[in-house]
Amino acid sequence: MADFKRGIKAGVAAAGVYLVIAVILAAIGREFWYPFSFIYAAGLGISPGLMDSPFVIYSILSYIIRGIVFGAVFAALYDFLPGTASVVKGVVLSSFLWIVTVIQVIYTTPGWPWTPNGITGSGTYYSGTVSLSSVGLALAGIVSALAFGALTGFLWDRFRAKKLTETRKGSATLLVSFIQGGVLWILGAVAFLIGVVIRGAPLIEPGPFWWYSVLYTASAFLGLVGWVLALVAWRKTKRGESGFKWGVAGGVIMALTGVMLLPGVLAIVGGVFSARKPATEPSTAETTQ
Repeated sequence: MADFKRGIKAGVAAAGVYLVIAVILAAIGREFWYPFSFIYAAGLGISPGLMDSPFVIYSILSYIIRGIVFGAVFAALYDFLPGTASVVKGVVLSSFLWIVTVIQVIYTTPGWPWTPNGITGSGTYYSGTVSLSSVGLALAGIVSALAFGALTGFLWDRFRAKKLTETRKGSATLLVSFIQGGVLWILGAVAFLIGVVIRGAPLIEPGPFWWYSVLYTASAFLGLVGWVLALVAWRKTKRGESGFKWGVAGGVIMALTGVMLLPGVLAIVGGVFSARKPATEPSTAETTQ
């Protein structure tokens, strides 16, 4: 099984470094914010307007969650990522997650790119802030993502590895997909329950954000199906069997909801890896540095 504890520690530590830099740069840019606006766009800063408000708590939590997700995915995919150095593997993963994020932003942004102000859509996701509003902000987001991945890989080497029991390939990736998919499904289901069932809002709300209504409705129903299939795939790998069919099927369904794109992609990746035959005998090995 993947060294999740090591990965999460590295991811959260990297997020902590980013948070410290964010506070410093946001404080510097308090009086001269506009020249420092790239800091916020790159995912390195907290807007001065948020520094004195409760939203700073949300910013801190977002950094921590980002570190946990990135670290868990890094640990699950470590052996499959290209490169021999952990820093290189971190950069490869951050690039992959940034691409997934761009796809998710485009897919979940209503009317993209036909909006009054041109290309829009941004947000802090798994490896950095993605902004499609301009080339400059997009490049800042890419640099931020790559730096975060490199820092996580560097910190991964600083933490002690533990002995791992060999399991079916792809099992750890399917586990991460199952956990994250469950969290996202619960959030989507709660939003659907409050909006549609309790408040009586229409199932598909007309207007500029109608696509969000479609995706969150799909997440509440289809997302559950994909999540269950990912669970079945992971349980099959726990028994030493291949979870290929179940993982790919569940991953495709979750990915189609847009809201659950990352766990869907991870389920597909884990399912494909699980199709490989495991070692003939279980063994214990220390993770490579």
